[in-house]
This record gives sequence, C-alpha cells and structure tokens, in this order.
Amino acid sequence: MAFEIDPTLDADTIHLGDFPLCECRLLNNQTLPWIILVPKVEGLQELYELSDEMYQQFSTESLHVARVLKYSFHADKMNIAAIGNVVSQLHIHHVARYQTDPLWPNVVWGSLAPNPYDDNALLVFKKQFLPLLQGFMPKK
Repeated sequence: MAFEIDPTLDADTIHLGDFPLCECRLLNNQTLPWIILVPKVEGLQELYELSDEMYQQFSTESLHVARVLKYSFHADKMNIAAIGNVVSQLHIHHVARYQTDPLWPNVVWGSLAPNPYDDNALLVFKKQFLPLLQGFMPKK
C-alpha cells in the first residue's frame, strides 16, 4: 500500500515540500509558525514504530525544522510533540511559541482559534522559511 496523507492533515495543512523521510507541512493558521512532519511510511502511528535508520533520519529532519523555526522566527520556546489523539497517522508538531502569543504559557493543541493564511501571508511565510530548508530538501 502506498503512502497517503490523512485527509484531516491534508485539509488542515499546506504542503511545503519533502524531506527524504517526511512531508513538511504548514498548519494553516498564521497565529504561530507551526510545521508538521509526516513520515512517508504507510500505517505508522508511533515514533517507536520507525526502524532505527528511519528514526535517525526523522531526528535529523526534526532538528533541522526546529532550528529553522527557532532562529528564523525568534521563538522564545519550541513545542515539539507527536500527539495523535485525533489523527492516528504519525505526525510531529513543531510549534514556535512566544511569551506574547495568545495561549502562552498553556498548550496550543486544540486551543488555537482559526486564522488561515491568505495568499500574501503564505507567500511571506514561504519566502522566510523555505530558503532555509533548501540545502536539506531535494530540488524539485
């Protein structure tokens, strides 16, 4: 069976590109910089289900995304989690948090009011974020 993104993840996120292991997706909410990595392996629900080699690759990709978010968006704190209570397909959230954000210091999972990207805001995000990933993501 081929890898397919969960329909809920697909509806709630914007595909930014592909790493060797994971799809890199942007949560469609411009309140906070929020990237979701989805390993392109059918049927995964938990990180421990990855092979040792895939886990190493995931760790490399996750560290890269976390560093880019932290330093390019000047985050006060990074929240990184694989929750999976609503969508069981393995996906890992990388959220840049700020002491001034509307939910600080509480969790953002399921609490953030809708604030989808318009075309201009999405373009601005991509111009800031994607160039920092280019050395890591394969060229299309």
